Amino acid sequence: MGLLIFSFGITMTINVQHLGLHPWDVLNVSFFEKVGLSIGSWNIIISIILIIISWLLDKSYIKLGTFFNAILVGAFVDFYMWLDFLPAPTNTWIDVVLMIIGIVIMGFGGGIYNAAGVGSGPRDGFMLSISDKLGAPIGRVRIISESLVLVIGLILGGPVFVFTFIFTFIQSPIFQYFYLKVGKRINLIEQHRSNKELPSNSA
Repeated sequence: MGLLIFSFGITMTINVQHLGLHPWDVLNVSFFEKVGLSIGSWNIIISIILIIISWLLDKSYIKLGTFFNAILVGAFVDFYMWLDFLPAPTNTWIDVVLMIIGIVIMGFGGGIYNAAGVGSGPRDGFMLSISDKLGAPIGRVRIISESLVLVIGLILGGPVFVFTFIFTFIQSPIFQYFYLKVGKRINLIEQHRSNKELPSNSA
């Protein structure tokens, strides 16, 4: 469910990409425009490359959910784009509203996915494994990694603009809020289930 929602948010932002995209999406779109295939296909290809690197550096961040993320996000984005149901960009303030809604949806979906605890996404696992290997703060590794990705995407002519630089300020707090909220709810459900199973186990 989290991946479905997260992918829909990505698709919304790609629909108004002239305002700027998240660095990783800038890279996906730039490869799509320069080489071909689809945006979702490039998301899958890059995700698999990052999983291989993470696997070589630190296998602990690679779980079943990591592979689900790598394949399904790209597939869902392509599916939503194939449906072609989002309104066309208007180059007005409406596009800004749609972009903000897309970023909020991405934060919401990402929070739900990560609260499930089934494994880090390919990009997060990649940055966490590098952080552990180098003994560097994850924040610094994230900034350097996403800056390099952004530069590559910019060189390739990807959609870099204002929202590229304010993505983190909007998405991260929303992600953290829903991650904590949903995680707390999951813990309560699991605790309730455990309490119900105790009598039968003791019998």
